[in-house]
Amino acid sequence: MSLSTLPVVFAQAAGGGSGLMNIVFFGALFAIMYFVLIRPQQKQAKEQQTMIAALKKGDDVITSSGILGKIFSVDEKVVTLEVGSGMKLRMLKSSVQGKVTIEPPAKTDSSEAKKEEK
Repeated sequence: MSLSTLPVVFAQAAGGGSGLMNIVFFGALFAIMYFVLIRPQQKQAKEQQTMIAALKKGDDVITSSGILGKIFSVDEKVVTLEVGSGMKLRMLKSSVQGKVTIEPPAKTDSSEAKKEEK
């Protein structure tokens, strides 16, 4: 048996399915991959772009590096975050991952702390 006849032998052993069935199979496989992987990723990217375009001064955000801050100013491609009292960071808008709600730290009442100690 020569090497040139191997594909023919394997095709016959596999049942010699029609070319149309192969096309249908690969088309169905591509459709499944599209709806499972590609379409959700495109939808998420569109939502991210919409959120970045809607950023405004005063929004609480989190960056992709995990920094929480309040937007101090917004330019075309750069956003300035206030991350502490008087501490400002300039970052690319694309590094903003999402909007969050930052709650101020709860102040403990000294009278409640004394009651818990007793």
